[in-house]
Amino acid sequence: MNRIVATLLILSPWIAIGAPAPPGVVIDHEPAKTGRYIGSPSIVILPNGEYVASHDFFGPKSGQSVSATTRVFRSRDRGQSWERTAELKDQFWSNLFLAHHNLYLMGTNYEYGRIVIRQSKDGGLSWSDPSFLTSDANYHTAPVPVIEQGGRLWRAFEYHPPGPWGHFQAFMLSAPANANLLQAQNWTRTPRLPYPPAAAKGTTWLEGNAVVAPDGSVLDILRVDNVESAAILKEANRQLKFEGLVDFPGGSKKFTIRYDKKSSRYWTLSNPALAQYPLSATNPASVRNTLALMSSKDLHQWRIERIVLSHTDPQKYGFQYVDWQFDGADIVAVSRTAFDDDSGGPPRAHDANYMTFHRVRKFRSEPGPPKD
Repeated sequence: MNRIVATLLILSPWIAIGAPAPPGVVIDHEPAKTGRYIGSPSIVILPNGEYVASHDFFGPKSGQSVSATTRVFRSRDRGQSWERTAELKDQFWSNLFLAHHNLYLMGTNYEYGRIVIRQSKDGGLSWSDPSFLTSDANYHTAPVPVIEQGGRLWRAFEYHPPGPWGHFQAFMLSAPANANLLQAQNWTRTPRLPYPPAAAKGTTWLEGNAVVAPDGSVLDILRVDNVESAAILKEANRQLKFEGLVDFPGGSKKFTIRYDKKSSRYWTLSNPALAQYPLSATNPASVRNTLALMSSKDLHQWRIERIVLSHTDPQKYGFQYVDWQFDGADIVAVSRTAFDDDSGGPPRAHDANYMTFHRVRKFRSEPGPPKD
């Protein structure tokens, strides 16, 4: 492994001269004038209780289309301060996850590139070279969950054929839970499934979540472009079948779903397009200024439990692509955040200039426990 030594310590709170600090703890900041924007936040909790987070760069000067860059950070004090531990090339749209007592980073090597995975045996301080799981390109993903079910690990991806944006084909990768995850031959792919023309609304899907359903089946639950709905696909016999769309506040943006045994509910942090913003009616996918905690008993009926973060301006401010983990009574999360800085802030909410850390305290009990 190539050892990459920690080079940056960011303390809480981050203080900007002349600009208000964003909410939460700043893990990383990249002014928009650099031509690089912060994307793909991911977080994992190590067995020793330390947090590891990552993000990539996109934008005109990021190299995203040739050899993308991902940064990795670690916190030894439950998110109060962070140190950069690695900067990796050929890593994009990636999520952190734990398996076999090791840490992994899985995504693509560049925008619509090949699927890659890396391993760290020391909590993110050093990383293996990328192991390619596909020989071809045109793959798409985001920091989405890896789950274990039926003795296998499951993760959702999409394939996008060359051409205009909007023709994503959903599929899932799986491997035996005890397999060497760095070897391509250990991973199996379901056939790719395009968006069904018979769907009641929407035109494409992307950024799917692997989720274990209440009946124990494996699902791929996807964002539906510019529609506040989620698409549910069910895996059976290594095939995906479209089960339908469900109402999902924030479903037109990326979200992460995880199951909590203590509450017997599924939870997510999403960006609902609230009716008070005119943009919500015309382009809900761009409304990312509100972050809501939501839960569901059955993955079909979702309710907003509380608003976690918000700003009055959906054009320039965003708390988006949030990845998160359960941490006892709390949820810990990282956000791709668009907010003010000394350089004039981001050009739009989509082009985030921060990765920030947040703690949602007592998520099960405030404002009140689930009643259904």
